[in-house]
Amino acid sequence: MNVLIIGSGGREHAIAWKVAQSPRLTKLYIAPGNAGTADCGENVLLEVTNHADVVRFCKKKQVDLVLVGPEIPLADGLADSLSAGGIRCFGPKQAAAQIEASKVFAKDFMTRHHIPTARYAAFDKVADAIAYLERTDYSIVIKASGLAAGKGVMLPETLDEARSTLESILVNRTFGEAGNEAIIEERLSGQEVSLMAFTDGESIVPMLPAQDHKRLLDGDNGPNTGGMGAYAPAPIFTADLMNEAVESVLKPAVNGLRLEGTPFVGVLYAGLMLTQNGIRALEFNCRFGDPETQAVLPLLETDLLDIAEACVNGTLQDVNIRWKDGAAVCVVLASKGYPEKAEVGKQIILSPLDENIICFHAGTTKENDKVVTTGGRVLGVTAWAETLAESVEFAYDAVNKIRFDGMQYRKDVAKNGL
Repeated sequence: MNVLIIGSGGREHAIAWKVAQSPRLTKLYIAPGNAGTADCGENVLLEVTNHADVVRFCKKKQVDLVLVGPEIPLADGLADSLSAGGIRCFGPKQAAAQIEASKVFAKDFMTRHHIPTARYAAFDKVADAIAYLERTDYSIVIKASGLAAGKGVMLPETLDEARSTLESILVNRTFGEAGNEAIIEERLSGQEVSLMAFTDGESIVPMLPAQDHKRLLDGDNGPNTGGMGAYAPAPIFTADLMNEAVESVLKPAVNGLRLEGTPFVGVLYAGLMLTQNGIRALEFNCRFGDPETQAVLPLLETDLLDIAEACVNGTLQDVNIRWKDGAAVCVVLASKGYPEKAEVGKQIILSPLDENIICFHAGTTKENDKVVTTGGRVLGVTAWAETLAESVEFAYDAVNKIRFDGMQYRKDVAKNGL
């Protein structure tokens, strides 16, 4: 098979690394890729927003399957354009991708299909939002409805802070188009778990449950980020909780999308809160999580190409998806200034790593045979072993062998799991 992966982050390097292990792979292209994906296949400069160009490339190179990493191309309808061009795409069409692209759509969808979630209200006018705020009797979260690169969720501590957050989203347009609407939502307490699942629109196969670290600093302090590390499987997520999540969240979501005429093909990601009253769905994503993918895929035994193709062909029930024993941990190394304004252009010093450790590249490129930083999250150092404790030890040993100016990372990844 000739395969094209869309994206340039750590998630896409993890997908490319896994796909490159398939005996069925003939040629792998990554658009645009990064310094790490170049070791898995051929990086190509494609204007992903120009769907006609992507389709032309696929036809010219006889691409059999496209795997879309990030949410924005899916929300923009890339899967629709590929399908119209006769090219198979592992990733949902635009209508189904709304489950991530619009938080208002997602919350209304959960209500329609009786998926347990937090109380909420949506607004496009700041005066209405503030009036609602002032009569709310529960702790709140405020969210920009659209795609905000994982940064559109705010946790105001006071009424004044909440008012200024709403003004920032709806009046000052801090998040641009993503802030056309804002959601005021009940703030739930408990541990969060990321549960990704493969689906062909009917069958659902959950992956190993993972836990992500959203805050920049140890002890869950500092600003929200795209994710500073992850580990899998999360010990807190028992077999009973998995069963509850599949029955009360994943099945109603996949069945609901199909019944509404927008079947979902690809990876459906449920962000779950484990509350005292049971599981609550915080959000859905329409693709692999980042950095959760970097902890989950190293534990996948089954050929990822077989799974992706089965999802696209509607034959997922025929695939026996197997996982390795043990655990994996990913520690994200970020640039100085992340998540506000990251410093870039710093040379990265990498050392050889053991066979149970891989350094997934995210914000990197090659310049004159040197690897340099290009973004906020630079690398994801992933280790896997028989126990979570060993994985943590191996991952941090590897982190100590990597250097770039301003490198920052959390020292407590997987602490909850331990």
